Amino acid sequence: MSVDKQPQGMGMQLTESGLPASVQYLAGVDQLFIKQKIEMLEVLTGFETRNRYAVLNKEMQQVFFVQEESSLCERCFCPMNRGFNLHMTDNNTQEIVRMSRDFKCCMGCCWCGGGCCQMVINVESPVGRLIGRIKTGNSKWKPHIQICDAADNHMFTAWGPCCPCQAVCCPEDIDFPITDPGLTQRVGNVAKVWRGCCPESFTDADQFRVTFPMDMTVECKMLMVAATFLIEFYVFEQQKKNNNSG
Repeated sequence: MSVDKQPQGMGMQLTESGLPASVQYLAGVDQLFIKQKIEMLEVLTGFETRNRYAVLNKEMQQVFFVQEESSLCERCFCPMNRGFNLHMTDNNTQEIVRMSRDFKCCMGCCWCGGGCCQMVINVESPVGRLIGRIKTGNSKWKPHIQICDAADNHMFTAWGPCCPCQAVCCPEDIDFPITDPGLTQRVGNVAKVWRGCCPESFTDADQFRVTFPMDMTVECKMLMVAATFLIEFYVFEQQKKNNNSG
């Protein structure tokens, strides 16, 4: 089921802020779920297919849909490093947000996450209008994510746990608290949701929950959603590859 409050008609409708009208739906929510679609070809063969995600509200109604565009060669041989475009569309199939990342030879390890191996996702809404960037940052061990605006000002920071793993013996959700750059005030959270023993064991379709203040600006909410995808590819894509190799 999908929400029915998105603008209808031909062409891209923009608000006074310059954002697509469909994105304005975020003004009235404080939580979203991002659920990766299960790809049967990948389950049966281990062949790395293009990821697809449904963005859902609290009632589990589809708000947006995200489709990955990437190179077959990079997905097969460099899955964690691959470049991609993530096309976010509304329920009228209009592209309202594009998240893009370039291919990097190195994966973006903790020590050099802010240097030559830094992973960066550019977030455009509508396509061609940059609203911010999501970057990996330096760290001795923990996953470190920085959320920046279009002028590259550091707005928020997300730190993950030292060992972001889930299993039957530790089925708790994995939290990535989002704070101000000084780490003094918590302003949101990204959590990888435990889906149950069988789904976690036999599929790699992750599910995330993103929370933020209701009164946060729509652009900031969208950047936190984009940060979830960098966490997915930067942290959990590596685990998927290791599990498949095992």
